[in-house]
Amino acid sequence: MIRVLVVDDQFLIRAGLVALLRAAPGIEVVGEATDGESAVEAAASVRPDVILMDIRMPGTDGISATERILTAASAAPDGAEPPRILVLTTFDLDQYVYEALRAGASGFLLKDAGPERLLAAVAGVAGGDMLFAPSVTRRLIEAYFHASGPVSDAPADLEVLTAREREVLKLIAMGMSNPEIADRLFISEATVKTHFNRTMTKLDLGSRAQAVVLAYECGLVIPGSP
Repeated sequence: MIRVLVVDDQFLIRAGLVALLRAAPGIEVVGEATDGESAVEAAASVRPDVILMDIRMPGTDGISATERILTAASAAPDGAEPPRILVLTTFDLDQYVYEALRAGASGFLLKDAGPERLLAAVAGVAGGDMLFAPSVTRRLIEAYFHASGPVSDAPADLEVLTAREREVLKLIAMGMSNPEIADRLFISEATVKTHFNRTMTKLDLGSRAQAVVLAYECGLVIPGSP
């Protein structure tokens, strides 16, 4: 059973999401929140597996809420898996989406997505997948790098990674899947996963999308590179 928390300040949207999720097999709605502040409190209380998080809300927005929820989860003494956060947005090429991915969200979903797409997205991120293909995330990231340039507070040192770990991270950020990376490097897919999991741990990252963002911000991948 996938435990879901729904966060949106608009009643009709929130109610529609809750109704759809409650009617789906294998999903349990464990809470609702109307803004980022109540989302942080609810996440700590009900411990969901997935959070549907609206980005633009009055007061504490979805980006700040995402950061606070994931920070609190990583510091929890029980070592439980942090929730997977799926942000809801009106436009896919949106600076708020970029910032949410940078904060550790697992993916994003357009608010006009159909029911089947929504349910598949919840199941996907609950299983640890990135919602969109790396190439789509790359398109979003590059759009904002071209518009704003490198992020000044991005960590610049990847020396904690081995050469192979940096290579795997770079290929992931360039839009390659695990099987494609395995073929490219002549290693097994399991080995790719091992290298990437170690990278996530060393760099204290919470999602594959966050790793892609970091690779660009650190200069490991240059926007526009083939």
